[in-house]
Amino acid sequence: MTAPEPPPALWGEQTALAVANFPVSGEPVPGSVIRWLAAIKAEAARVNAHLGVLDPVVADAVRRAADEVAAGAFADQFPVDVFQTGSGTSTNMNVNEVVAGRARQLTLVAVHPNDHVNASQSSNDAFPSAVRIAAYQALAEDLLPALTALAATLRRRAAEHARTVKLGRTHLMDAVPMTFGQELGGWARAVELDVRRLTDVLPRLAELPLGGTAVGTGLNAPPGFARAVVAGLAARSGLPLVEAVDHFEAQGMQDVCLEVSGACKVTALTLHKIAGDLRLLASGPTAGLAEIELPALQAGSSIMPGKVNPVICEAVQQVAAQVVGNDAAITFAGTASVLQLSTAMPVIARNLLGSVRLLANVTTLLDRRCVAGMVVHVDRMRRYAESSPALVTALAPRIGYDAAARLAHLMAETGRPLAALLAEQGIDGAGIDDLLRMTGPEPAP
Repeated sequence: MTAPEPPPALWGEQTALAVANFPVSGEPVPGSVIRWLAAIKAEAARVNAHLGVLDPVVADAVRRAADEVAAGAFADQFPVDVFQTGSGTSTNMNVNEVVAGRARQLTLVAVHPNDHVNASQSSNDAFPSAVRIAAYQALAEDLLPALTALAATLRRRAAEHARTVKLGRTHLMDAVPMTFGQELGGWARAVELDVRRLTDVLPRLAELPLGGTAVGTGLNAPPGFARAVVAGLAARSGLPLVEAVDHFEAQGMQDVCLEVSGACKVTALTLHKIAGDLRLLASGPTAGLAEIELPALQAGSSIMPGKVNPVICEAVQQVAAQVVGNDAAITFAGTASVLQLSTAMPVIARNLLGSVRLLANVTTLLDRRCVAGMVVHVDRMRRYAESSPALVTALAPRIGYDAAARLAHLMAETGRPLAALLAEQGIDGAGIDDLLRMTGPEPAP
């Protein structure tokens, strides 16, 4: 039986040339960029009709077709590799051709990909605008809510363990006691600061280069076009999008994307630290710290029965490695901003949106499948704290550093508790109980 012929492609010559020219990775431009490029075409058609740039019938055909693509239709019609011309022109033309092809199907009206779909636009302002909207949406709808939820879970667990005494550690060695609530509170604060960093950059990310056309002058875009299209995109997305304050800055460099990526890198390192600490505190269960127990999600070994590994923590740390790598790529891509154009937009889009997606997904896993369900071994934490030679720190102001150090060495050599050694030597142990009761600052509510 002969297989049915596939439906004809909606794209045309420029897409075919790009497919032939860039057989690099087999990875297309992120779908969210395609969808927002199509949304730009739809809003541009509406405004172009109002301003007399396009015949209303043609404009309506373009708008209807572009709306379908913006809604996710014809996703298989965008085959251009992400490693392509640095302005994203190949993908912009791919979208223009698909929208034009679909518009002709819908209405049988002659629709041209450049004269009609791309009217009043350039790849140089449309593509970076789509990237910024996609990044803003992913931050606002995915990553920031995930981080906020994780911070709330950490705060809740901190409140639960505000009185849970444990041993602090510096250089991986015993330090003075603290509470587990304080440790959790420190993690929560770090995540909250990540939320603040990412939120602070949003207004700059919301500035769209649209309307600058080729180099920022706005050639071939009628007065009022950019303002009206951006307003339509803001209404469509629910995001506070605005026209760029300076089109030459918005097209000639992509510093805001580097800024977002830098904040994502810091966030990744925050999560890496939390995951690493959880992994260490859960080590064991018999030959490690075993102060906490992480949820057992799957078998940890194909050969050792009953072994359970900190799999979520390890996934978090691998994501952190990828995000740091993505940031390095974006940072170097920033050097491709030369004169009036950044010629590394596709690779910036790929890595920036990839970082946001990975962080959003793994943050939710860390929250729901790790921190929320971890079991805290309160008695073991206190036992470590009470038996550590670091307790002598509370006596140092009264008996001197050297005498306190001798006591610490004696505890380590004999394994005897501090209280017994103090009694033998006639030293008042006042201050030790206060240290274990943790009179220092407690985690913020």
